[in-house]
Amino acid sequence: MKVLVVFGTRPEAIKMAPVVTALAASAALCPVICLTGQHRDMLAGILDFFGLTAAHDLSVMQPEQDLAYVTAAVLGGVQRVLAAERPDWVLVHGDTTTALAAALAAFYAGCRIGHVEAGLRTGDLQRPWPEEMNRSVIDRLADRLFAPTERARANLLRENLAAERIVVTGNTVVDALFAVRAALEGDAALQRSTAAGFGFLDPTKNLILVTGHRRESFGHGFEGICAGLRRLAQRADVQIVYPVHLNPAVQEPVRRILGALPNVHLLAPLDYVPFVYLMMRSHIILTDSGGIQEEAPSLGKPVLVMREVTERPEALAAGTVALVGTDPARIHDAVAELLHSPARYAAFARAHNPYGDGLASLRIRDALLREDTSATPDAPGCTVRGATLSS
Repeated sequence: MKVLVVFGTRPEAIKMAPVVTALAASAALCPVICLTGQHRDMLAGILDFFGLTAAHDLSVMQPEQDLAYVTAAVLGGVQRVLAAERPDWVLVHGDTTTALAAALAAFYAGCRIGHVEAGLRTGDLQRPWPEEMNRSVIDRLADRLFAPTERARANLLRENLAAERIVVTGNTVVDALFAVRAALEGDAALQRSTAAGFGFLDPTKNLILVTGHRRESFGHGFEGICAGLRRLAQRADVQIVYPVHLNPAVQEPVRRILGALPNVHLLAPLDYVPFVYLMMRSHIILTDSGGIQEEAPSLGKPVLVMREVTERPEALAAGTVALVGTDPARIHDAVAELLHSPARYAAFARAHNPYGDGLASLRIRDALLREDTSATPDAPGCTVRGATLSS
């Protein structure tokens, strides 16, 4: 079976790379990668690490692109790829505009759709916006729903989606994390070269790693996040590292409010290997990212989520994360509590990761193989089609 795997953002690439690797290991499945270019300069390092290449690159990214433009460009581009490739399955991931538009194109073309990370819900279409709408629509269109957890499966069943369409797999980001962690721990040269990029870090200070990019926080929300970080930066015992998303709505307040502070290091977006290195080295993580809520518990790192709601309630129930919103005082006080209370910190660090065991990609592969009774999963694998990704 030919499987077209479509992604365009950095988080999608991280979470889909192990899926493509698993698919390519089977002679019965031949994955074809289609990049949309929604994040133009943030994917090459991830594909290089996993040894993957892309057959198609739509290169849709434009300066100051909006959601309507991205949706239309991806829809048209994927439509052309589908006509050329005629795949048996189209796999999309999560809740991005790329995923929504690619799923629509596949639906219009009559292709079977697999939705990786199906079933996540907050119940509020405005938070996160537009992601909550995106994933709900994709789940309606998909023929196979790869839910990361039992709670996600329950969400789908409550929406009257057929149980036989749902496969609980775990989350593929844990697969990616385990692969990179193993490489860093097992390859001294890789660890040294990665560490050399962060020679500015002070080993005597607690490292607070920050990421933030959610659209619902643009404006007042990011002003609050930055004010909370500025207050934290007054502490002598911390250093803040913030790889800043390229969106101008993030760059402007972050650099205006935090750019002159000596113990705040504002970086360009990082490839996945150095970012995992920073997570491993960090003391506390502040984020609005869904993926980091899933990754950090496997590293024993407390995560404070700068949102009011999360579509990942399993992490809250397990005690691996806490919601702090975008209020400066809440952000500061939550970090201060972790710094001052070893018991509070240990409660996070000991928490169980509810999102997976590193085998989610294999479960997705096996579910697709079951669609073809003649598949031979133990046979030698095929080569992923396509030319090397251009820079």
